[in-house]
Amino acid sequence: MLLDTTHLTQFDQDGYLVLEDILDYQKDLQPIVDEYGNLIDDLAQKWYDEGTLSSNYKNVPLEEKICAIAKETEGKYYSWIDISFTESQFGVEDRIHNGEAVFNLLKNPRLLDMIEQVIGPEIFSNPVQHVRIKPPEHFLSAEARDNTYTGKTFWHQDLGAVTDEADNSNILTVWVPITAANTNNGCLQVVRGSHKNGLGLHCFGKEQVQGIPEDRIFGEIISLPMNPGDILFMNKLTAHTSLRNTSDEIRWSFDLRYNPIGEPTGRSWFPGFVARSRANPDSELHDFREWGKLWSDTAVKLTEVNSPDFRRWDPEDPLCA
Repeated sequence: MLLDTTHLTQFDQDGYLVLEDILDYQKDLQPIVDEYGNLIDDLAQKWYDEGTLSSNYKNVPLEEKICAIAKETEGKYYSWIDISFTESQFGVEDRIHNGEAVFNLLKNPRLLDMIEQVIGPEIFSNPVQHVRIKPPEHFLSAEARDNTYTGKTFWHQDLGAVTDEADNSNILTVWVPITAANTNNGCLQVVRGSHKNGLGLHCFGKEQVQGIPEDRIFGEIISLPMNPGDILFMNKLTAHTSLRNTSDEIRWSFDLRYNPIGEPTGRSWFPGFVARSRANPDSELHDFREWGKLWSDTAVKLTEVNSPDFRRWDPEDPLCA
């Protein structure tokens, strides 16, 4: 699929673009579901053996198993299934999932074809990337419901979550739903055209506020229901949030980021890799095990230094009070 002038103009004007039916569920997404099914099975058995869970939930369907684990662990399962380190787990080597199916998603040719038309042919996989498997809220503790990884994501701009070295980088956010996302289970919302207003104030550490305060969100808010196979492009300055999951089903997605090779990622201590290079194909990474080693080596290094702080905002800012 080629993006036409209408697509590119919409992305430039609105700061986001939904592209339908780009990925094939059976070929591109089902392997991820299967891979995570095996991971969740292993974790359930591990935690059952350790006494953390009351059951290993063997033979329980995957969605039900995730919900049960979420309830028993109060949402703390998350750090074991993510594809990047969260701030609370710097240097914890075994708490990250760098599986082959996820790597293949990061390198998916159809995905990269779309990305190339926006940021050019020299594509770097930015290490600011996450999986979001959000259970229904009634399975979660109050704290987990307001955790950006397991519950509602508060209003923010992706540039606000990285260091200022990336202010001039052409970072593209790519949001990929694995399950259908709708207004009941927590689809994304964006503020149309908000990327034109620059970087807004973000607040951290004040009760439940983990982004742009609600009273600083102005403009037309658009809900973005999407289906598996669709992808969403967002400008790094587009203000967005996710709704709460008030349904009885999980909402599962990946948020990935890419930028031109050589531009700062905003997380210089995390490892990215060359996903595509027309100029130097030999520089591309093709082995998921090498990707995993990059992260495990980083985990070791992070145990030897003070934990880096990637929050660029002052938690004592009076405007955040």
